[in-house]
Amino acid sequence: MDFTMGGSAAELRGELRRLIAEEVPADFLGAFTDNPSDLAVAQRFCRVLAEHGLLCAAWPEDFGGGGASVWEQTVVREEMWAHHEPRGAQYMGVNWVGPTLMRHGTADQQRKHLPPIARGEVIWCQGFSEPDSGSDLASLRTAARRDGDGWRISGQKIWTSYASMAQWCFLLARTSTGARKQQGLTVFLIPMSDPGIEVRPIKSMLGPHHLNEVFFDGVRATEADVLGTVDEGWSVVQEVLAFERVGIARYARCDRLLSAAPDVLGERWDTLPAELRVRWAKTLVRARRARLLAYQVVSMQATGRVAPGDAAAYRIAVTKLDQESASVLTELAAFVPSEGESQRRFRRAVDDHWRYANAATVASGSIEMQKILLARSLLSAPRRAGEAA
Repeated sequence: MDFTMGGSAAELRGELRRLIAEEVPADFLGAFTDNPSDLAVAQRFCRVLAEHGLLCAAWPEDFGGGGASVWEQTVVREEMWAHHEPRGAQYMGVNWVGPTLMRHGTADQQRKHLPPIARGEVIWCQGFSEPDSGSDLASLRTAARRDGDGWRISGQKIWTSYASMAQWCFLLARTSTGARKQQGLTVFLIPMSDPGIEVRPIKSMLGPHHLNEVFFDGVRATEADVLGTVDEGWSVVQEVLAFERVGIARYARCDRLLSAAPDVLGERWDTLPAELRVRWAKTLVRARRARLLAYQVVSMQATGRVAPGDAAAYRIAVTKLDQESASVLTELAAFVPSEGESQRRFRRAVDDHWRYANAATVASGSIEMQKILLARSLLSAPRRAGEAA
């Protein structure tokens, strides 16, 4: 495997870094802070990326993309996450809402939703987790009941990122009861402007806009709002989760911060405790390993097949990396000189990384559930010829 992905990838990285340097303030730490100008920066930067054909680089040209390879899209993911995701919430529409619509949406749904995503004009949120159905998503109770030629949806979602600013919700609801809890689930595309929707922010150390409760009280949905087949939404969701979990290149930020530490510390680097330098080196190696695991899943995406076990293995590695790197970086930051602009930015970036890392093993599927998925995948794998039973 070519770890650098060749010369074209290097050129693309250079272009992305140039755009970030020109369009994003040097002290930018994400779109969802107490400063509303940070969100404005992200929204503007998404339009810049779209103008350069880089927001949805790997989408087919027919859907407003650049027709690039999944590897070029991976470069975009890495550079965005390494620089504190200056696309804001747009990564959700780019990484998995759009691709899922391409695979399962009707022609009308594609014409309606894909162009605004490709132009960076719309924010999506994900209506999955519920108060009693987090890791066990299939046990959700939000119900969509038949009402004439459509449905009325009632229930509650929780931990819904970006719900307070989103225009659309990718909502999973129960439409019938089957022999298994995974049966009878349906995906709906719901406008957040519906009067039956109430959003209540949840305060957290991650900052504004991230976490919300969302209440659905008789929200009206029609056949045109159904994504895929009624009662068969679980298969769509499984695909969504595989795309989502590899779509965030967490390892890229870990690698960038760890690699920056020696330069930021300067002469103090040689005076650090030997044990801390060893942990730094081991963690940097783990960041490179997580990157290779991500590439393995990306190669499967290129063939149109994503194995849940491989996606889970990557997810386990990268979320543990997030927390291990946060611990090492926090200790390193204590030795960083108090003077200097680059030193100040490094300490702020490490603090931001630490806050996000605390939730890494819970968000987007807990690490315990990822281990279960991986174990099931390994146990169900066909045995090689001659292997002992």
